[in-house]
Amino acid sequence: MHLLGPLFLLLEYLAFSNSLKWNLEHPATLYAWEGACVWIPCRYTIPGDGMVLENLTVYQNYVFDDKTKDYSGTILYEKTKSQRPVPQGRVKFLGDNKSNCTLHIHPVKAQDSGTLGLRMTSSKSVKWMEEIVLNVSETAPPPRIEVPPEIWEFQKVTLTCLLNFACFEHQIKLLWSLEGSHQLPSDLSTSLTTQTVFTQSKLTFQPRWTHHGKNLTCQVWNDAADRPLSQETVWLDVKHRPKLEVSPKEANVTVDDPVTMTCQVISSNPEYQTLSWLKDGAPIREQETLQREQKTLKLTLPKVTKRMSGKYHCEARNDLGSSTSDVVLLQVRYAPEPSRVQIFPSPAKEGYRVKLTCISQANPPPTNYTWYHNNVKVWEGTDETFQIPQVLHMHAGDYSCLAENSLGLGKVDQKAELDVQYSPKEVTMVIQNPTPIREGDSVTLSCNYTSSNPSVTRYEWSPQGSWKELVPGVLTIQKVAWNAMPFTCAACNLWCSWAPPVNLQVQCECPRDVKVLMINPSFEIHSGHAVLLRCNFSSSRPTDVHFFGEKNGIFLKEGRELSFGSISPEDAGSYSCVASNSIGQSTSKAWELPVLYAPRRLRVSISPKDSVMEGKEAVLTCESDANPPTSHYTWFDWNNQNLHHNHRTLRLDPVKVQHSGAYSCQGSNRLGVDRSPPSTLTVYYSPQTISRRVALGLGLCLVILFLAFLGVKFQRSWKRIQSQQGPQENSSGQSFFVRNNKIRRAPLPEGLQSLGCYNPVMEDSISYATLRFPAGETDTPRIGDAGTPEVHRPSLNRDNTVTYSVVQKRPAGDYENVIPDAPEDDGIHYSELVHLGVGERPLRQEGVEYVTLKH
Repeated sequence: MHLLGPLFLLLEYLAFSNSLKWNLEHPATLYAWEGACVWIPCRYTIPGDGMVLENLTVYQNYVFDDKTKDYSGTILYEKTKSQRPVPQGRVKFLGDNKSNCTLHIHPVKAQDSGTLGLRMTSSKSVKWMEEIVLNVSETAPPPRIEVPPEIWEFQKVTLTCLLNFACFEHQIKLLWSLEGSHQLPSDLSTSLTTQTVFTQSKLTFQPRWTHHGKNLTCQVWNDAADRPLSQETVWLDVKHRPKLEVSPKEANVTVDDPVTMTCQVISSNPEYQTLSWLKDGAPIREQETLQREQKTLKLTLPKVTKRMSGKYHCEARNDLGSSTSDVVLLQVRYAPEPSRVQIFPSPAKEGYRVKLTCISQANPPPTNYTWYHNNVKVWEGTDETFQIPQVLHMHAGDYSCLAENSLGLGKVDQKAELDVQYSPKEVTMVIQNPTPIREGDSVTLSCNYTSSNPSVTRYEWSPQGSWKELVPGVLTIQKVAWNAMPFTCAACNLWCSWAPPVNLQVQCECPRDVKVLMINPSFEIHSGHAVLLRCNFSSSRPTDVHFFGEKNGIFLKEGRELSFGSISPEDAGSYSCVASNSIGQSTSKAWELPVLYAPRRLRVSISPKDSVMEGKEAVLTCESDANPPTSHYTWFDWNNQNLHHNHRTLRLDPVKVQHSGAYSCQGSNRLGVDRSPPSTLTVYYSPQTISRRVALGLGLCLVILFLAFLGVKFQRSWKRIQSQQGPQENSSGQSFFVRNNKIRRAPLPEGLQSLGCYNPVMEDSISYATLRFPAGETDTPRIGDAGTPEVHRPSLNRDNTVTYSVVQKRPAGDYENVIPDAPEDDGIHYSELVHLGVGERPLRQEGVEYVTLKH
């Protein structure tokens, strides 16, 4: 039993101590150096509700005293509830009594390195000791550089420079520098959280092979210092393909001279595996010309030929791939090779430009050219081309050239022939007949020329006719006419050359040069003008000449002159005249007589026909006769309205029924205007339209019949109503305002029955009683419409009051004033008419009550 007490106390302590565990967040270790500062970000949570921090003591290298059961050590900072915190100079508490326990030490000293203890007490005397390690060195520690596992050339890479230090009152910078270059730009960032405290700089760049093997340094700088506080350096291992260098860059050698080209591997990571020379992209297999040394391959050509000219380069390969060096251009110098001549164009057309080019391979290029024509020197110059601006047939022949450079004079390889082509030269036409030539004789003509290149292949003659060429170049004309035109011929190869015309000079005594002359008028002929034509000729032997006029080949009249008093369009045509003498006759050329007139005979033609079904197409065409032709058209409808359409055709597509009517057109030219008679276009309905209109007409008829039926029925009802109201309308009287009294009428005894008379007017309708007061004072009473006696209308001067029973609903029977067996319906209304007697009737209030009649 005695052991259970302490056991319970121990369990209670353990439970209580676990429930009172504080939760603090801060970096486990902080780094600094002499003269810098330490910023300790810290956050805490006190167990329990409503507790706050009351006491805080910061120890340096604290120890626990078993005797006092408390901690002891150098106190850097102390804060109690009872008194304000004592300033400790270098140590500042930047937190609060709820959750923030951040501390700041500035400046920090090397002896501050060690363990800091935060002794914290809450408002309920709950205590806690928290340990923080402080690492303070005499100088700034070097940063740490993080490098990727592999760095490749031209592939972007990021390196990180990290220092486990950050303090707001001691700002630092991390600067990058590469061996042999200036400072590199980077991105600086700082972290001051309860988890991490550091300053880092990230360097992103694209490495090159020249960076391989160089040192990359990250330095720690402070603005107050003039030198770096610390630094860290790494060696860059940049993977790259082999880098090559060749020499010489360019080689100019003379034929049979030696030349050596060197290829050196200046860098390769990893090391290169193969190294070779190539010429114009093809590997050089001649091993005797290759000499290998360490990272060097020499190519030696002991005796250079011009075939060795070309582009040389070397190629190396490692595990990353192959690389190619710059090109070495090997130029072998030699004297010009045997030359040849190129002619453009060939063959050449006489009169055109010809360009001759001397082709001769040489290095350096030829600087002088000598040209020969049929072995005769014709030109010398520095240009490889020789031009003839206008080549002639005399320039034809063999051409050659000699090229020369600084190494010597070349030779002639082959000559080129210049073929100059031209049309036949000096073409003439010769008459082989003896002269003189008489009309009707046969004439032989010959076409001659002196030279031609290429040869003549055909002949042409002018004028052309029905005669034939018996042999090439010889033409025979049968029965030559007296007025035969001059003849000429052409000799043709690729081109034709014409001979000068030759006049046959046919001898004839018949009239010559017969032609039609217009004597009057001297300007253009309009319809209605007076016109005079005359047949004229140049000569005739004998002089006795007869004339005949023709129109379109038809004889008109005999005589030299043809006159028109008032010419008409029908007189236009082709006119000619025939002049004859005793030897023969001559006919003039046909002469066209033009007659100008305004539009006439206008008419409107309708296509496809005058009657068109709606929805189709109708084309109206304005046809006219005019010279010059009609230039402007105007269309009119049946109302003589201008349709503002100026074309010859009027197209209606689709045509509608509304388009039916008479159309006319008007045409004009510069001489006048005319209008056509109207032409009627008829557009008839389509079957679909007819069906719709018939259906609409039938519907209208049905509506009219229905309305007539309703009218008749209404008229009968009206007459019946009029007949029922006739007696009431015949009674003359005055209207009265009546006060409406609704009462419940007590039933009469069964034995008592009212007697009444049958009133046919009261059948199936509401009966009205008309009360009338005559003008006199002693009018005779008469029976009213409802069977009640009419009473004398009192004078306004009489002082009496009369009460009248006015109207009651007719019982179920056909008689009035007969009380039914059943009680009266509550809806029966009775009215009293009250006469106020003699004297002025008092004014009634504006509210007027009316009789309510209810059936």
